[in-house]
Amino acid sequence: MAETPIADLDWTRVPAPAFVVDSRLLERNARILQRVRVEAGCRVLLALKGFAMWPAFRHIAPFLDGASASGPIEAQLAREEFAPLCGDTPGEVHTYAPAFSDDDLQESLPLSDHLVFNSPSQVERHLPAVRAFTARTGQHIGVGLRINPEYAEVEVDLYNPCAPGSRLGTTRTVLGDTLPDGVDGLHFHALCEQGADVLVRVLAHVEERFGDLFPHIRWLNLGGGHWITKPDYDVDLLVNTLRDLRRRYPHLTLYLEPGEAAAVDTGVLVATVLDIHESGVPLALLDVSATCHMPDVLEMPYRPTIHGAGDPGLHPHTYRLGGPTCLAGDVIGEWSFARPLQPGDRVVFADMAHYTMVKTTMFNGVKHPALCLWNGENLTVARRFGYADFRARLG
Repeated sequence: MAETPIADLDWTRVPAPAFVVDSRLLERNARILQRVRVEAGCRVLLALKGFAMWPAFRHIAPFLDGASASGPIEAQLAREEFAPLCGDTPGEVHTYAPAFSDDDLQESLPLSDHLVFNSPSQVERHLPAVRAFTARTGQHIGVGLRINPEYAEVEVDLYNPCAPGSRLGTTRTVLGDTLPDGVDGLHFHALCEQGADVLVRVLAHVEERFGDLFPHIRWLNLGGGHWITKPDYDVDLLVNTLRDLRRRYPHLTLYLEPGEAAAVDTGVLVATVLDIHESGVPLALLDVSATCHMPDVLEMPYRPTIHGAGDPGLHPHTYRLGGPTCLAGDVIGEWSFARPLQPGDRVVFADMAHYTMVKTTMFNGVKHPALCLWNGENLTVARRFGYADFRARLG
């Protein structure tokens, strides 16, 4: 039987459909990340692309050094809602995009402590604007370049930033012998839900290809994809790897920017059965959608865990679960249950805090799940959605 991390919550109290995040578990993960930053002497940023439920930031930010953003909108959220909560001083905001438009760059400048560009041509294009902003305001902005080590152990090409022909980062062949003028840091991202042993191998390739440039930079960002808060993750290996890297390059400030690790195993998506019928197989239609609310089910593909359910045939009653949209492929998958499902029953999908809320859509005008926080005693509805939200996106 699959268990959820929020087993002490009565699901009938939840205004389904809803994402429910346990603030206690967020803090548990944040304290593990804090241990890494303290013991390894590095800085840890929350990657908002993985988790951006800002009413929950107060449970994460005090333990971290800032947040990383993927453009000016995330950067503004990081600056306004995350950075002020980081310890005794405002946290850092690092902004990266595969390509900045001139307008996006201008919006990002006052919000960012570091700007990371994807290619030497982006550095050349935008460095004059960065320097002009610094001259005008006195605000120094670190300028970084994302590099591609051309090595990763990510099995799904959709999530492999180092796959052949990747648009993410600059290879050494393209970069040439020297760094572009103005670059004072390097950034790489080559992991996806992986352990410290993979980082060790990736880092070896990074040093082989780019290590000669390390004496000429001030900081190195090792990206995200580190599954630091998973129970079997080797935190000691990560800490020792970062310590060894700092001993080799004592002048470098090291950054990690986990997103998933901050929110993994902290939340659920609570659904309600709307109808049961047959179409060659038993079908259960829910008020949540793969296409709208958990797109990784279709993209990866990814199979969620469901509280109290198992693989087809494990329990007596097997159903194909589908969403309420008109998309024929809006199918979540097949699970078995100990008793027959009935309209009104709750179905609870586990581990639904990361890469879910940030990727949802309102396709078909399907009711968007509420956002809730649970602390073991109180269930707080942080946000409900309705017609006004749908309408505002389209005109």
